[in-house]
Amino acid sequence: MRTLSIAGTGMLAQQTNVDVISNNIANMNTTGFKRQRAEFQDLLYEQVVRPGSASSATTNVPTGIQIGSGVKTAAVYRINEQGATQQTDNRYDLAIQGHGYFQIELPDGTTGYTRDGSFGVSDQGELVTNDGFRVLPDITVPQNVVDVTVSKSGQVQAVIAGDAQPQQLGQLELATFMNEGGLEAKGGNLFLETAASGNPTVAAPGEPGMGTLMQGFVEASNVNPVAEITNLITAQRAYEMNSRVVKTADEMLATTSQLR
Repeated sequence: MRTLSIAGTGMLAQQTNVDVISNNIANMNTTGFKRQRAEFQDLLYEQVVRPGSASSATTNVPTGIQIGSGVKTAAVYRINEQGATQQTDNRYDLAIQGHGYFQIELPDGTTGYTRDGSFGVSDQGELVTNDGFRVLPDITVPQNVVDVTVSKSGQVQAVIAGDAQPQQLGQLELATFMNEGGLEAKGGNLFLETAASGNPTVAAPGEPGMGTLMQGFVEASNVNPVAEITNLITAQRAYEMNSRVVKTADEMLATTSQLR
């Protein structure tokens, strides 16, 4: 009886759906978080009668008989739409408006990418993430700095005590990818380049295809709580319906076993 296995795949699929939705809700206040959506595909079909097969010497079957095997999770897709900007008044916080990722040097020497612009300075004056990872290109803030400004195009300047003119500290750059959905989520608001994402294109903010920067702001999560709760209810109902199918199939098998 195929019904038990088919309904079982439906329950597993909805369990994955609920896992994705719960992760979205859990990260609704995570800076720079991008919500995800589970996508599904139907499984292989048993071709009892193939469509178009001959039913006589001169006629063909118009539709045939194809029995499905259930459903599977095809992908968990990341939706990279812009999140709202939140003012923090921290002069080292940066939000990206538009496309692009900040480049972060990881402890193993590789480059990570993030939309989380919650930055600070290390004991050496280097611009770093909340985990202490350096922001690339390297920006070092002098000790006797009075103020630091970051332009929309990523130019970092500092006002030094006793100097009339601001000092240029460096130029921030952003990276974009042909397929942002192909980036590997590492955790800690970081992503890694993969063969699916393609190689990064690096340029200054404001260049063609690149977003601009906002100083004193961070990008909030793009999770819509109302939509996620609606999706959660829908997934719950779908899970209940599949479990009801399992119960019905079990009752049918019990009926069959009681035949004399």
